[in-house]
Amino acid sequence: MAARGQRSAKRRSGCFLVMFSGVKPDKRSKVKGITQLGSRSSSSSSHSSNSNTTRSNSSSGSGGSSSSSSNNKGGGCKSHSGSSSGSSSGSGSPPAGTPPHTQMASHESLNSESKSSSLNSKLGHESGGSPSPPKSACSSTSTTSTDHHHTNHQVSHVLTATSKMTVRDGSRTLRPDEPPLVPGEQLEGTAREVTYLCPYVGPKKGTLSVTNYRLIFRSPETDPPFELEVPLGVVSRIEKVGGANTSRGENSYGIEIFCKDIRNLRFAHKQNDSQYSMHLKRDMHISVFRRYRVRHNFAGYGASQTSEENHSRRMVTEKLLQYAFPASHKLPFFAFGYNEQYQERGWSVYEPIAELKRQGLPTESWRITRINEQYELCETYPAVWAVPAAASDNDLRNVAAFRSRGRIPVLSWIHPESQATITRCAQPLVGVSGKRSRDDEAYIQHIMDANAQSHKIFIMDARPSVNAVANKAKGGGYESEDAYQNAEVQFLDIHNIHVMRESLRKLQEVCYPHIDNSHWLSNLEATHWLDHIRCVLSGALRIADKVESHKTSVVVHCSDGWDRTAQLTALSMLMLDGYYRTIPGFAVLLEKEWLSFGHKFAQRVGHGDDRHQDADRSPVFLQFVDCVWQILKQFPHAFQFTEDMLITILDHLYSCLFGTFLYNSERERIEKEVKTKTVSLWSLILSNKADFENPLYSANTKHHVLFPRTSMRHLCLWDKYYCRWNPSMRQQEPVHIRYKELLHVKEQLEKHVDELRKELAARQTHDSPRVASAIV
Repeated sequence: MAARGQRSAKRRSGCFLVMFSGVKPDKRSKVKGITQLGSRSSSSSSHSSNSNTTRSNSSSGSGGSSSSSSNNKGGGCKSHSGSSSGSSSGSGSPPAGTPPHTQMASHESLNSESKSSSLNSKLGHESGGSPSPPKSACSSTSTTSTDHHHTNHQVSHVLTATSKMTVRDGSRTLRPDEPPLVPGEQLEGTAREVTYLCPYVGPKKGTLSVTNYRLIFRSPETDPPFELEVPLGVVSRIEKVGGANTSRGENSYGIEIFCKDIRNLRFAHKQNDSQYSMHLKRDMHISVFRRYRVRHNFAGYGASQTSEENHSRRMVTEKLLQYAFPASHKLPFFAFGYNEQYQERGWSVYEPIAELKRQGLPTESWRITRINEQYELCETYPAVWAVPAAASDNDLRNVAAFRSRGRIPVLSWIHPESQATITRCAQPLVGVSGKRSRDDEAYIQHIMDANAQSHKIFIMDARPSVNAVANKAKGGGYESEDAYQNAEVQFLDIHNIHVMRESLRKLQEVCYPHIDNSHWLSNLEATHWLDHIRCVLSGALRIADKVESHKTSVVVHCSDGWDRTAQLTALSMLMLDGYYRTIPGFAVLLEKEWLSFGHKFAQRVGHGDDRHQDADRSPVFLQFVDCVWQILKQFPHAFQFTEDMLITILDHLYSCLFGTFLYNSERERIEKEVKTKTVSLWSLILSNKADFENPLYSANTKHHVLFPRTSMRHLCLWDKYYCRWNPSMRQQEPVHIRYKELLHVKEQLEKHVDELRKELAARQTHDSPRVASAIV
């Protein structure tokens, strides 16, 4: 019996290794010199001038499209290597433990993908004293390469060394497997002997740590260590896999984490067999048990440890649920505890009055009003508006009563020459009976009259006409051309949030975890994602064309004016005004058209909310950023920033590390004191501006109007974002390194040009007297 028990024990020797420790350090020391290593692809097509690559470009599955995330976007697997080639463009020396994002990649593909990297390049060759925080929300890096780029070697060396170092925290020493933390982060618990089931490199056994900000998995099985770090704000839902009495087989018992950034993570816990444990304890001879304990290093094995191991999955799940969904547990977002210091203060990037004055307001036809300063007239609108000067405050109140949610037509942008305008609002409350409002009709007339070069105004309704008619049954509707004189209503056929959510779900199935290369184009077409992108871009192009080419004012709305309306106004302004194509200008654009005008980020993204099936969730903002990328791809010289900044913005849309995208409106952010208690995302971006600069940018394009091509053959999937976790979308040469080199060359050439101009001016000054005397 003892021999049989010993053989059985050998078979089950891996069943008792999970331990959970809920240690909460009071304070973590910051490890200087750690950078985030993110997988950055360098798709040359995404930066080629007016690239007309069709969807077949993005279908290059295993053939060469860039895929991994820039700036350490959290992906799948992270493996630190001292010889990484392009994988660490380290641009920024983040605080210790700043989220590096793991790119899931097979060991074979890692060599070809070593060119991936994070934008946090300042770590490898940091030149300033300013901290460089996490550049992205979900960190996932994988870097193993035969190349030896100096900078990347330096950064990955720091990473490898740091992972083995010991950090002292007060009176105690941190274990090597305990991760360094960002300011305000606390370790909530650690489970050992957990297996990460990576769909690309296979199972990895290691330690799973949960903090109040992120999930961190580290496996010492490989050298360098394999790492995965994911901010908990990215988590959409958590499900337990297998049960105590139903799971059979290896890795069949654990948890699965579904993320908002198009990936799923699965962790397997070692499952204990309580009946076997009792049998072993009762029948096994003490000498056999001792040999077994020594052989397997089971010091202290007993009932208490068995109980702890049995509950490790439950304890990990509870911690994840608690901190991934703070709003559902009445906890504050991590952003309120994050206290990193930056050189630039991002909250000051957008000042409403300053932006209106930049556009040339006030004028004879437009005035600035603070009628909504207390958010009484419209709680989802900003405090400062630009409205027609001919409309009194009483007129504004009457118009607000006839517009959904009180969202009246308010100026977004005015043409500096023609004075044609883009105004935004919500649908009129027409209803089935066809109600009218004289005040609203007169208000639209005031907007048209403010533009002396046109006697017509266009009302762009973002919805399909069928949906607009159906909204009459709910009390909404659209403007009648009979009631609104000199107005022409056009429907842009952009579908609602529910259609977009389903389209993204289908896209995720196509891109993750595996790509069917033989049916790539047909599968992509079935998602209709690019169809929706085309509709949004076409609508924005139509608005820009009316304002620029026809010198006609445009009123834009959908149903409530905070989803499709924001997409259309922001994109059309991006086409018309080169200021918004600069790094600070793009921040102003988002603050103005998305944040201050009340896009419901909290509901659309589901910040801290465990209701993953909430019907209000939708990738509206993601679609907008995708459209920006499509324009950037066609006009690479017209944007000061690269797609890496767009990916960073999207990652921190979910991370809850910054307060920028929290809550649904300006009023809510003021009530929660977001500007005084959290850090702005723009602090990160503006403090590390060089990391996002486009070397191909020409300042001469600032006064150019962009008219992108919106036909399907000129659009392609943004594979660097949607497919970044999949190594089959192979990276090419490290574009970010090329960007650094080009920026350096560009700077030298500009200096040389300045010197030549000074020399020429000096010669002309010296020669001018002799020329004059010769003429005399």
